[in-house]
Amino acid sequence: MSALITIRNPVLNSYLKQIADLAIKNRLPSMSEGSDYVEAGGLVSYSANETDLYRRAAVYVDKILKGAKPADLPVEQPTQFDLVLNMTTAKALRIRLPPSLLNRADELID
Repeated sequence: MSALITIRNPVLNSYLKQIADLAIKNRLPSMSEGSDYVEAGGLVSYSANETDLYRRAAVYVDKILKGAKPADLPVEQPTQFDLVLNMTTAKALRIRLPPSLLNRADELID
């Protein structure tokens, strides 16, 4: 089975709806990082929770402003991830998403 996976980048972000529409037209399940793609019609996204990333960045800025040396701060990996599914797209592609996947989703878009 073929599928489409896209990554976030400034050029592609301008064409999310067109990419999602082409994927549906060509019956390609599609995945991307970020829920904005799923909101535009993509099938699924799985990515780090942006709110948590910004919160963690603010903590680092606070530490730096209080005198911490950036080189002394540890590199952190994301710990919270979001799974977003587009049910309308799944129906259009005639894909039956398993209940276990639906139960794990952080957001279902109709």
